[in-house]
Amino acid sequence: MSLRAKLYSYWMRSRPKSLSSTKVIALVFLAIILTGAMLLNLPAASRSGVSCGFRPALFTATSATCVTGLVLFDTWTQWSGFGQTVILCLIEIGGLGFMSAATLLIFLLRRRIGLKQRLVMAQALSVSDINGIVRLQRLVLAGSFTVEGLGALILFLRFLPEYGFTRALRWGIFHSVSAFCNAGFDIFGSLEPGSSLEVFQSDPVVLLTISALVIVGGLGFLVWQDIFTHRHLRSFSVYTKLVLAATAGLLLVGWILTAVLEWNNPLTLGTMRVEDKLLNAFFQSVTLRTAGFAAVNQAGLTDAGKAVCTMFMLIGGSSGSTAGGLKTVTFLVLILFVLTRSRGRDTVCAFHRTIPKGQVLDAMTIALIMVMLAMTGAIFISATSPIGFLDALFEAVSALGTVGLTAGATGQLSIPAQLLIIVYMYFGRVGVLTISLGFLSGSRGEERFRYAETSLLIG
Repeated sequence: MSLRAKLYSYWMRSRPKSLSSTKVIALVFLAIILTGAMLLNLPAASRSGVSCGFRPALFTATSATCVTGLVLFDTWTQWSGFGQTVILCLIEIGGLGFMSAATLLIFLLRRRIGLKQRLVMAQALSVSDINGIVRLQRLVLAGSFTVEGLGALILFLRFLPEYGFTRALRWGIFHSVSAFCNAGFDIFGSLEPGSSLEVFQSDPVVLLTISALVIVGGLGFLVWQDIFTHRHLRSFSVYTKLVLAATAGLLLVGWILTAVLEWNNPLTLGTMRVEDKLLNAFFQSVTLRTAGFAAVNQAGLTDAGKAVCTMFMLIGGSSGSTAGGLKTVTFLVLILFVLTRSRGRDTVCAFHRTIPKGQVLDAMTIALIMVMLAMTGAIFISATSPIGFLDALFEAVSALGTVGLTAGATGQLSIPAQLLIIVYMYFGRVGVLTISLGFLSGSRGEERFRYAETSLLIG
């Protein structure tokens, strides 16, 4: 038997007999990142014509695919048109999910979608039921391209008189996709490298258009379907009501806190007109929903401002959306649980419905994992890089929540810290439960016995 035949025979005997949908998602995301890294490592991807090296390429590909926005160098300055196109494709695939791209191809080829594809599709969209999943996927594709198209059109018309047709078209498409996917990448470096949206601080058309795209992208595809189907608030599901309430509340509280804490800070809002202060405080609250665009200098924020940003970045957007983070409903369930327990009750309720205890425990588990990872990452970054703990925590949470904001620490990261950020960005996008449960609990045994209960002192 030839060596090739022996290898094939060995693979057929030892290969995994089946892969769960969570494993498929995690592995395909990893494959997309590696493919993007190899493309960005090509000399043609760099503006200088010289390869940037595999590690920076891997960092950028992970950031784009995981729609984070953390970068080691300015996107426009470093990457050529080819490199920027690769980044844009990675953002779109990462934001909508690779199954959206695969499904689009299936639709175009008019092929039948099988049961396994439906299961993976449901997992990728954070849906527990495959009933109506193809219809939901069609809505995701049509809705996403429509919203991105409208955003690109508005931005194009805004940039056209000042910057010309070609640049306005390129900027409109790139930033509309980046904003909707909550990626935070920008190519405004030709105006001022590394400034993100600071050059448009006084431009309500740009900031409000980007804000609208970020908010819509961060609501979640299930919320879209519910709104599109029922159209009336009373008919919405409890989940949709919770998402809308949490999103509105977090945007309002973030807006107020940013304005109060940064109002007189000369490094952020202090030198602006009143209307610009209100506009930029609102945009800062929006971008903390894991968008990653910066209209004010994040390094210039007060310590209290950075702490507030860290908290809101950790919460993030909603499940099944282009956003990352702990997720809005998860955070709201924790708040409801604390309020319930403080009243001496056990049942968590919302909109006259009871939330299952299992889901409350899931929310607590995810929150604890995220907080532990954030603190551990901040300690590691601070210990291995010339960065203070608060800025290190800001960086770790930004990566873990796939936000992309930085207080100026990304360029100072040591190589071990850069690798940690890569892992955190991947972990934050694919999802804590997708990774931990998908890989670690695939063959859990039944709980056959329990130990006798004991009483502890709590609090």
